[in-house]
Amino acid sequence: MSDFLIYLGLGFDHITDPGGYDHILFVIALCAVYTLRQWRQVLILVTAFTIGHSITLALATLNILEYRTDIVELLIPITILITAVVNFFHDETPSRFAIGKPTQRSWSRYGLAAVFGLIHGLGFSNYLRSLLGRESNIAQPLLAFNIGLELGQLLIVGLVLTISGVAIDRLGISKRTWTLIVSGIVAGMAISLILGNKLVAGE
Repeated sequence: MSDFLIYLGLGFDHITDPGGYDHILFVIALCAVYTLRQWRQVLILVTAFTIGHSITLALATLNILEYRTDIVELLIPITILITAVVNFFHDETPSRFAIGKPTQRSWSRYGLAAVFGLIHGLGFSNYLRSLLGRESNIAQPLLAFNIGLELGQLLIVGLVLTISGVAIDRLGISKRTWTLIVSGIVAGMAISLILGNKLVAGE
């Protein structure tokens, strides 16, 4: 197996690993207010997050950007909590995006995804740098790892939207209720991660 496929698999496994579920929670929170019919909005949202985390993933892995790992580990669950709380106030009225005109609130959400993506990219880079060690050529592993992240991210998005569709269309749960249920669970788990963080716990 080529190094490219190895790092692609590592990227995929990293974001889909249930043991490190913080990134999964963030993607769930991002998509919680959408359904399959709103796939265009989700596509832009995922692209915004991808742009954000790709920038810091590259800069940090190339040692251009330095950061404190403990602070990033605290900021990641904070981004999850903020995203989940924002969902509580999401306006469920039809968006003009359906006719090709994103609303101001849509662009605000895309911006939030991009900014928070910058923080998650630092988290990804910490793991990737531990894998690379003293490897001299990191361009190909970096690209492969990032592609693996995107494939895993798309899988999570697809599952979230499919489950959302079943809950709303098949089980008769209203979209608003479903958003509150999912966001509430995610917010609770994010708070648990924050309280368990070493900086907060004073360790």
